[in-house]
Amino acid sequence: MPLTPELRERIELLLQRHRVVLFMKGDPQAPRCGFSAKSAGILNSLTPGYAHVDVLADPEIREGIKEYGQWPTIPQLYIGGELVGGSDIIEQLLNSGELHDLLGIEAPDRTPPVIHITAKAAEAIARAMVDAGPGIGLHLSVDPQFRAQFRLEPVTGHELVAESSGLRVHVDLASAPRAHGLRIDWIEDARGSGLAIDNPNAPPPVKPLSVQALHDLIIAGAIDVIDVRPAAARAVAPFPHAHEVLDEDSHDRLAELPKDLPIAFLCHHGNSSRQAAEHFRSLGFHDLYNIEGGIDAWSTEIDRSVPRY
Repeated sequence: MPLTPELRERIELLLQRHRVVLFMKGDPQAPRCGFSAKSAGILNSLTPGYAHVDVLADPEIREGIKEYGQWPTIPQLYIGGELVGGSDIIEQLLNSGELHDLLGIEAPDRTPPVIHITAKAAEAIARAMVDAGPGIGLHLSVDPQFRAQFRLEPVTGHELVAESSGLRVHVDLASAPRAHGLRIDWIEDARGSGLAIDNPNAPPPVKPLSVQALHDLIIAGAIDVIDVRPAAARAVAPFPHAHEVLDEDSHDRLAELPKDLPIAFLCHHGNSSRQAAEHFRSLGFHDLYNIEGGIDAWSTEIDRSVPRY
């Protein structure tokens, strides 16, 4: 798609209004590709007030931004009107400390995380590394949902290095706080064998909550409800009790709520609310619930005056 003067003006106006802009698939609360998730996760940990553009919702921008910066893929990060690059470059700049400089924030803590690997797990990992060539190292990443992943990749020299049971583990700066205290064992049972990873930093899982249990908790004043539905859906079937609404304007304020506050997330049928709850879990909240069946179940089981749609 050719970059029209009108589209160029749209992009330039956006970059003038916001110092940090991430062009991505989805949004920071619900990324719709792994590369966008990685980039947003890094920025969320450093500068949560950045602007973003969901290119899936704007086909003109999706193609136009590629032409504008002569960069063929999404996501793309711009700082001060200048293209920084995609997810791999964002990660490289994070690990080198250059991203902190670009964002004008304090230099990163480069203290390696403490990781515990049992002898059996170390032996299994060493076997998997037998054919690794020179310059290849064992890398560990822990994403905002606290999912840990090992990979064999080239060592850049900017990673943090944790050592345990004779193994050197290279950890990127974004993963380091989430990896501290990680315990890795090798398990063999009736289901098979493999690594078992215990992360003490991971908040408890999101818990399912029936609408009847929600009703009882509301009556007891023991839970807060956040409605994640679009405004049009909320207008058709308003939730009849006190609640918050999750949107771009309210996200940062809600993210500052006490991390031990009991929160139940509500949507139409319980799918979008589960994603929102997992996002807040990644922010460190410890007592989260997904309302199973959503407002539809509330209407059929609790309050028939709430319209179904």
